[in-house]
Amino acid sequence: MDNLLEYENLVFSIISKYGNYFDKDDLYQVGMIGLIDAYKHFDESVGVKFSSYAYYYILGEVTKFVRENRSVKVSKDVIKLNSSIEKCRDIMRQKLGREPTDTEVSLFLEIDEEKVSEVRNSMQEVKSLDFCYEEDISLYNSVMCFDNGTSADVLDLKDEISRLNEEEKAIIDARYYQEMTQSEASKKLGISQVQVSRKEGKILEKLRCRL
Repeated sequence: MDNLLEYENLVFSIISKYGNYFDKDDLYQVGMIGLIDAYKHFDESVGVKFSSYAYYYILGEVTKFVRENRSVKVSKDVIKLNSSIEKCRDIMRQKLGREPTDTEVSLFLEIDEEKVSEVRNSMQEVKSLDFCYEEDISLYNSVMCFDNGTSADVLDLKDEISRLNEEEKAIIDARYYQEMTQSEASKKLGISQVQVSRKEGKILEKLRCRL
């Protein structure tokens, strides 16, 4: 269990977008159930990082909790179809190693893609009954949109960046978070522009190899 606690940040990243609608402690417990389940099923021989593998287990448990505890009720037919869609997504997540698209789900279940999208939107938790949206923004995109900052690939990258030494982190921060030029970064870090360029290249190569 101690080793699993190293992946708490992965759980927090996934549940953060639901924190305004559900109790954070409940979300955390559900996320940890997904993490433990991932640990039980993880096979190192597959060659996938555990964080990437666990991401979909945690996300699946959290979205299931959100779905079952939503405040707005929908018809039994929609719930039944959504159950089939979610089972399909679970199967495809394992096979594809990523979140399947609505198109892939519709082809797998042999139903219209619009129906998949309609069911998905109807199962989302509303932000507010009196909240007004701009005409060209959907409820799904505004409330429950997928956060690219918590995708498996981005989380893996953040994890590897956290393992860099202080100088390497400072270079990455200056170049990619503060969007400085190499010249600006060299002045801030007190090294030459050539050194910034060389060190940056080595850091990027190190990250590519690790990922």
